[in-house]
Amino acid sequence: MRILVVIETDLVEKGPHQTHHVMERLSLRGHEVRVMDFEIQWRDRPRRSMRSKRISLQNFSKAVRDARITIIRPNILYVPLLDHLSELFSYSKEVYRQLNEFRPDVVIGFSILNTYLALRLAKRDKIPFVYYLIDAQYTLVPFKLLRPIAKMVESQIARHADRVIVINEELRKYAINLGAKPERVSVIRAGIDSLRFNPSIDGCRVREKYGISKDDIVLFFMGWLYTFSGLREVAHSLLEAKDKHPNIKLLVVGKGDIYEELEELREKQGLNQFVLVNWQPYEKIPQYIGASDVCLLPAYNNEVMRNIVPIKMYEYMACGKPVISTRLPGIMREFGYNNGVLYVDQPTEVLEKVTELIDDGSFRDYGIKAREFVEKYSWERITDDFEDILKDMVRSSREKAQNYEQNRSPRNSIQ
Repeated sequence: MRILVVIETDLVEKGPHQTHHVMERLSLRGHEVRVMDFEIQWRDRPRRSMRSKRISLQNFSKAVRDARITIIRPNILYVPLLDHLSELFSYSKEVYRQLNEFRPDVVIGFSILNTYLALRLAKRDKIPFVYYLIDAQYTLVPFKLLRPIAKMVESQIARHADRVIVINEELRKYAINLGAKPERVSVIRAGIDSLRFNPSIDGCRVREKYGISKDDIVLFFMGWLYTFSGLREVAHSLLEAKDKHPNIKLLVVGKGDIYEELEELREKQGLNQFVLVNWQPYEKIPQYIGASDVCLLPAYNNEVMRNIVPIKMYEYMACGKPVISTRLPGIMREFGYNNGVLYVDQPTEVLEKVTELIDDGSFRDYGIKAREFVEKYSWERITDDFEDILKDMVRSSREKAQNYEQNRSPRNSIQ
C-alpha cells in the first residue's frame, strides 16, 4: 500500500509517538509511507527568514531501526497565527500534489487543520480516509479562543472519515460524542517493544552517573513538562520533606514549559534529591526507567489529559515498574485496579503514596502486575490490527470502483 499521513507536530524533534511506532513498522512490511508533518516548535528556534523552506527527508526512522518513511514539510510563515493561516495554502497545495504524484491508497490524519484539508481532497478523489485519534485534538490548540472552532472542525472530520481509530476506550467515547458513527470507530491501543523495555534493563550506570545510591528510592518521570504535568507540585513536596525522606530522589527526563522553573527550584533551594535531565535519545530511555523504583504520571485532570493514555505508561509498566498516577479517566479505564497502577487525587499526594509503598515493601509486587498487564500489547500485534483495517478499506474501495466501472459499461446500460 501507499500511505499518506498528515499530522500537526514535529516528527523529527518530538517523540517517538504512536505515529512513529506504527508507520515505521508498516514501512518495514513493504508499505510506502509518506508523512506530512509541521514545525510546531519554530518559535523556539533561531530564524533567519520569515518563511520556512519545503523539506523532504528520505528513509527517516526514530522508533524502529531500518524503517524507511518519507517526511515532507511544506513551507509556512514564521509569524504567530499566520503560521497556521499559511498552512491552509501550503498544505492544501502539498496534499493535492501528493494525491496526484504519490497516488496513495489510503490517507491518515492525526490532527485538525491539515487533516481537514486532506479529508476534503481525499473525498474528492474517492480515497479511503482514516482519522487516527491519540489525543482530544482540539484541547491542544494553544489559543483558547480558537478551541470552539477547532472542535467544530474536528467534529466534521470524525463525522466524515471512513474510519476512526482511537487508542483507548475514553477516546472512543470522545470520537462518538464528536459525531463519529459507532460502527466506524475502532480501538487499537498503544504498545510496547518488549526487547527494548523489560524488567531486566540495568539502570546502575544511570544511578552512578547522578550520584544515586543503591539504597535510594527513585521516582521517575519522562516527557514534555507541561504546566499541568504535576511535576512542580511533586518537586515542592519533595523539598518540604527532604529532611524527613532524604533517600527519596526525583529523576525527570524531558523539556518543555516548566523546565527552567524546575531547574531554578533545584539550584536555588539546593534540592540535591531532584535530578533534572534534558531530552535524551530514545535508545537511552530504558536505562533511565531501569534506574527508577516507581514511575509517575501526576498530571492534573484537565481537558488535555482526561481522555488519553500516554505511551510512556506502557513503557514504564513493561520495565516492571509500578506507576503512581492521578485519577485520570482514560488511565483508570485502561488499567483499572490491581494491575500495577496506584492512584492519587492530586500530585501533592504522590510522596505520601510512595512512603506507603516503602512501608509495606510492595514495589516488586506492583511491578510484576504492571508487566503482566502490558505484555499482550506488542507493537507488532498492534501494527497487525492497524494493517488489517487499512487493507480492508483499500480492498473495499477498489471493489466499489470496479463495480462502478462495470455499471458504466455500455453493455450494462439500458438501450
